[in-house]
Amino acid sequence: MKYGAMNLPTKPFTEELEALGRLGFDYIELTMDAPESTPEKILKNKDTIKELLQSYNLGLIAHLPTFISIADLYESIRKASIEENIKALEAGVALGVKKFVLHPGTIRGLAKQVKAQAHKYADKSLMAILSRARELQVSICIENMFPETHGPTEAADFENIFQKYHDLKLTLDIAHAHIGTSRNRSSQFIERYPDKLSHIHVSDNYGREDNHLPIGAGMIYFGRIFKELKMIGYDETMTIEVFSRDRDYLKISRDKVAQMWRSA
Repeated sequence: MKYGAMNLPTKPFTEELEALGRLGFDYIELTMDAPESTPEKILKNKDTIKELLQSYNLGLIAHLPTFISIADLYESIRKASIEENIKALEAGVALGVKKFVLHPGTIRGLAKQVKAQAHKYADKSLMAILSRARELQVSICIENMFPETHGPTEAADFENIFQKYHDLKLTLDIAHAHIGTSRNRSSQFIERYPDKLSHIHVSDNYGREDNHLPIGAGMIYFGRIFKELKMIGYDETMTIEVFSRDRDYLKISRDKVAQMWRSA
């Protein structure tokens, strides 16, 4: 298993790289969001980033922009959101990234009253992003969401998506799968899509909000989920999505996850 951490896009990525590199992770999951991790700023610092990755012996994957709207009711906003995703893909490829995480379209505002239409827009946007990813020969891992986002949340929600896009992979966010349910949904994803699962996000919460708490600070029981992952032979990448101000908690969470994984 390879364990990674995410940068905070509110801080320059080179600074984040050094801070996270000192913690001894296997890779960084580059969150390509404004204000400090836009494709333009990443490309401007490409050489420095490559040097830092090499000096800390870090791999790199990327998370396509989160705070945009590929399912928006406004065509101009959808078009801009697709363009930002494609710019992020191209910037990531310039750094050697092969695996990208993508949030499906979050449905906001009036779109919640016309969900079928918003989902069609999200699908059209996904098609455009995947088309460019195929040209660049990189993998897209779509992430499971939670009820508040009105995006695909249940395992069954992804059935038609994976049938339509055979090369699309899955990011299983274990914390997202814990929100708004009496039983973590992760087991359903693991059982239903063992051949699609290519990346994992790990953090803790109390089942109500996506808090990104340190491991053990919330109510998620990871032992059973890790055992199920081992049963399907999963052994790829796992990002610790803990955003505590004190990064000792990030390192502690990584160590706790590694111990639970060995014991599962």
